[in-house]
This record gives sequence, structure tokens and C-alpha cells, in this order.
Amino acid sequence: MKSMKSKINTAPISGAQELLPKAQATFNRLKNQIAEIYRNHGYVDVETPSIERTEVLLAKAGGDTEKQIYKLVKTTESEDASNQALRFDHTVPLARYIIEHENDLVFPFKVSQIGLDFRGERAQKGRFREFYQCDIDVIGRETLPIAYDADIISTLLSTFKAFGLNTPVLARINNRKILSGLLEALEISDKSDEIFSIIDHSEKVTPEKTKMDFEELGLKKDTVKKLLSFIELNGERSFVIKELNNLEIDNETFTEGVNELDQVLYLLESTEDKSEISADMKIVRGLDYYTGTVFEFILPEYKNIGSVCGGGRYDNLTKFFSEKSFPGVGGSIGLTRLFYVLNEKSLLKESETGLIDYAIIPVSEHEFDESMNVAKKLRDKGHSTTIVFTDKKLGDKLTYASKLAKNGIVIGENEVNSETLEAKNFETGETEVINVDVISNPEDFWAD
Repeated sequence: MKSMKSKINTAPISGAQELLPKAQATFNRLKNQIAEIYRNHGYVDVETPSIERTEVLLAKAGGDTEKQIYKLVKTTESEDASNQALRFDHTVPLARYIIEHENDLVFPFKVSQIGLDFRGERAQKGRFREFYQCDIDVIGRETLPIAYDADIISTLLSTFKAFGLNTPVLARINNRKILSGLLEALEISDKSDEIFSIIDHSEKVTPEKTKMDFEELGLKKDTVKKLLSFIELNGERSFVIKELNNLEIDNETFTEGVNELDQVLYLLESTEDKSEISADMKIVRGLDYYTGTVFEFILPEYKNIGSVCGGGRYDNLTKFFSEKSFPGVGGSIGLTRLFYVLNEKSLLKESETGLIDYAIIPVSEHEFDESMNVAKKLRDKGHSTTIVFTDKKLGDKLTYASKLAKNGIVIGENEVNSETLEAKNFETGETEVINVDVISNPEDFWAD
């Protein structure tokens, strides 16, 4: 008796995105829009390898990060891959890139990176193990003006506007020096890691839980009260900066943080819509390499989906690779997660069809050569075009073409001998006559 061969599971692995053509077209549109806005704001694109040495990836991070990276196990005759892993973000590889190519770069270095990252964490709804990150960073040598922090945020705001979302976006901005200075003034800096973590998670729990977490650190009641009041502070620059100064905190770090926040907010409010910008003391960001400005973008009408973009200033990231100082500021859009969330909430433009411009339908194989000639002229004019070569009835070919393209052009014996062709819009059913030999001017494309 023959044993039945088990069927191979063809489903994508958990935590990997796999889209149908229409959805993929929308995803690609977002990715291309991001790249275009980054470029228009002066950020040059680079690619770092997806595979890095494990010691590079873990130079700054450790603990949970080491458990999440995908390590390679293949060993070749020429190289042992056991000390190699897939990158989990773009920031650490960028730090290595800066050190490696320092003499060939111009500083401040405005750079963008768009590509896949990998994290072996537990896959959840809207959270992926393989995902696109779209990063922009500005790297200085020795110093970096605080105005670049505003430039990063402004660029990302422009990016979200280009998406044409059916809902507003809000940039929530803070400076970690403010809280660090406050903790120094309150003489509780020894508990700063725990306090930062509690504040970072405060919006995911009840106010009572946040208060209890502070109390469990052994903080005095008056200190807990001050912290709870502090993290509720948010709003426009004029209000928040005034309230921070009214606290009369005599601490150099605190004052420096307030001044930096004031400058970033001033620059943004000078060019952007004030309703899209808010100073917010709850924004501290979880990654501990942030040293100054930090920010997160949310969709206020959909707060439950959390942050859709984030970043900040990191003055000390490259110290693990070099004694030289390369301060930087950056921001990142997690495109895979963002697409999932926006698509689920129906916030993307509905006009995106994923269809190509033209499908050419030869009646028989005798029209294949003319069909290819017409297709070439359409493509030279910038129109995406396909040819239906299948050996089926004309009606079946048209049905097939309507699922691929916006317009269809049937080419039979009469069309081969004609200087004009008829294009049918599959959505409206309307037809127009085109002259495919006129390709120099789009306005001349349609025949009189």
C-alpha cells in the first residue's frame, strides 16, 4: 500500500506580509510617495546590507534584542556565517556605515533608508517579523544644530500629508532632557530607567496603575504627585513652555531640554499647521539611545492604534564603533504595520486600483506582431501595457483584460490596416479613438 505524501503548507510564515496585486499596488504607492518626499526634502538614499555581523547589531542593544534577532546558521567553505544575523532596524547599521565611509561623506549627512528589517518576536495582529522601515536621519560630525530635529519632523509631516488620509495626524514632541533634569532636581535619578518606562507605558494603563507603579518605586507622595502632574502637560508651544518655566526647576539639564524643545516647536509652528503639532511630556520613547528630542505621530481619531511614526535625537550611538562623535537625529515610518492599520481602518485612498493602463487584445496570432508594436509605442509614451496572448474566444479575452487593465484595445485585421485604434474604458464602457503614432505630446494622443 502506497503511503500518502503529506501536503506542504503553502501559507506564508506567521508575521510575514503577503498581498494580492491590488493591495500590493497601494503598498507600493505609499512606499514610492515616502521615497519621493524624503528626496524632495534633501535626503539622499542609501542601502545597508540586510545581513550584519552579530557583534555590530548588539553593540548598543542586548537582552531582549539578542533574543529577537535572526541569526544565520549556514556555514560555507570560505566563511563562517554563525556570527552573522539579519538587521532588526536601520539605525545601528547606519552608525556602522557612517564610521566605515566617514571620509567620503559630507556632514551634516542627510540620509534615507527604505528596506526590510527582521525581528523574531511573537507575531501579533498588525505586528510583523519581516517588515519595511522607512527611515530618515541627519548625522553631524562633532556637532549637529537642533534645527535638524525640526527638519526631520517637518519632512515626516509632509509625508503623511502626501498619503491623502481621511483623518488628521498629530506630531507629539518632547525632549528627554526635561524629564532627566526634573528627576535630578527631585533627587531620584537612580530610578530614572524605571520612571521612564512607567511614563512610556502610561497611556496603555489606567492613571491609577501609573500612580501605583510610581508608589511601588518607594517615591514620596509629593514626588508622585509632581510626576503625575508633569506627564499630563501637553499642548501648544506658548502654553507648555510657559508651564515648564513656571515649575522653576533649578537644573541645567532641565533648562537645556526646555530651550531645545522651545526652538524645535518654534520652527515647526512657523511652517506647519499648529493643529498638527503638540508638546507632550508623556512622549519619552522606550529606546535608551535617545538623548534629546523625541517624537511620535498618532492619528487622534484612532488613538487606539498607537504610534504610526517615531524617532528622536541620539547623540552617542556611534561611540560603540568609534571614539569620534557623530550626533544624529532620525525618524522612522514602519510601513508594513502602517499599511496594515490604515487598510484595516479604510483610511487609504479608494481610487487606487492597482490596474495597468492598457490591455491589448489581438483577435488571433496574426495580430501578435502589430500588438507588440502598439504596446511598445504606448510604453514609450509612459503607459503601462500588457498583451493578451491567450488562445480563447474574444469575449473571454476581454473579460480577462478587464481584470488587469483600465482600458482595452482590440486589434484585428481591420485595426492592423488602420492608423487609429479604439480604446474602451472598462469601468465606464466609453470608447475613444487614439492615434498611436502620435507619442510626443500627451494632448495630441487622442485623435480628432
